[in-house]
Amino acid sequence: MIAWLPFEAWVSLRFMREGKVQTSFIVGGISIGVAVIVFMSALLSGLQSNFVRRALTGQAHIQVLPLKEVVRPLRDHESAWRESATVQAPLQRLKSIDQWQSAAAQIAYMPEVSVVSPAATGSALVTRGDASRAITLTGITPELYYQIVPLPEKIVRGQAHMEVDTIFIGTDLATDLGVTVGDKLRVSAANDSVNTLKVAAIFDLGNKGANSRSTFVALRTAQSLLGLTGRVSVLDITVHDVYAAEVVAQRISALTHLEADSWIKTNEQFFTAVHAQTTANTAIRFFVALSVGFGIASVLVVSVVQRSREIGIFRAMGITRGQILRIFLLQGGLLGLLGAISGSLMGGTALVLWQRFERNADGSVMFPLTLDPWLFIQALVLASLTGLIAAFAPAMRAARLDPVVAIRG
Repeated sequence: MIAWLPFEAWVSLRFMREGKVQTSFIVGGISIGVAVIVFMSALLSGLQSNFVRRALTGQAHIQVLPLKEVVRPLRDHESAWRESATVQAPLQRLKSIDQWQSAAAQIAYMPEVSVVSPAATGSALVTRGDASRAITLTGITPELYYQIVPLPEKIVRGQAHMEVDTIFIGTDLATDLGVTVGDKLRVSAANDSVNTLKVAAIFDLGNKGANSRSTFVALRTAQSLLGLTGRVSVLDITVHDVYAAEVVAQRISALTHLEADSWIKTNEQFFTAVHAQTTANTAIRFFVALSVGFGIASVLVVSVVQRSREIGIFRAMGITRGQILRIFLLQGGLLGLLGAISGSLMGGTALVLWQRFERNADGSVMFPLTLDPWLFIQALVLASLTGLIAAFAPAMRAARLDPVVAIRG
């Protein structure tokens, strides 16, 4: 016996050493289960983060808008109980946010909010020669908006420096109009305002529709064209936790009495798919842990049966039921821990190999994977706890054995 080892630990290690075949099989099974949990968790987490990053790369987490004008049913003067049969919806004109500076200051003060960027957005018509296209004109403050949408990273021609007389357009719009950096475009709004702007940059947002319609100008330029002098039509917001965007949006709406739409609300089907991935990952973990638990329990039940005589001798020598219980609980925990360590190494190696050899057609990484240390710590804790829980029933059976009956066999 190793002097510094407690009695229970020494007996547990002896049982595991004597049953090398059983120990090897169960540790191998646990290793495969933990490797599957580590690999699938990291893979699905990376895939989910990549989806969310791509979805949010061209939009704000939350948009604050002025409240829409609503229909007000008119009462018939002759009878207060009868409503007019004809109700006409009001014309939705371009509206601005009342006292937007105050609202932006209130929102920016919230601890969940990262950046607040004012913008003036509206429809316009861009013309070059005989060609014309309907566009969405967005006036931005570059130093704020670039923190929300990394527009400089998406520019394929030109520079991200924005002036009051320049415009950024998408690649498809540039192709349709036959223009390049340095050419001039005539931009006219619905209120008959007209301005001639120089193309300073051409960007690619990764979406044909956005590249055909989206344009960006300086905030003051858009305010002048859209008739919103000194006003804005939207506040773009990013939050620290993208999955809490809807909760933050509801708080903003209650605080400012404005309409706040989160990316979760506007991309409901996408968010449902992301949530389904999370549920699938949790289900995989649960069923793998369940199979590991049954494997450990079955091996320990066999071990109890095989060592009934030894357990009886231990009991006859004065070993308490608590010590017998701890022997098998410790054995289950050790099996889980050993399997978790080797499984974590297997899973980590598989992730490194997958990221090295699984590539896009152009040779770039399919999507980045992060080897989060917490994932391995969770796997170790989960496997060890599973081993302890699975060992409880066999350990109770061993502790309850009658020493006389056990020795007689």
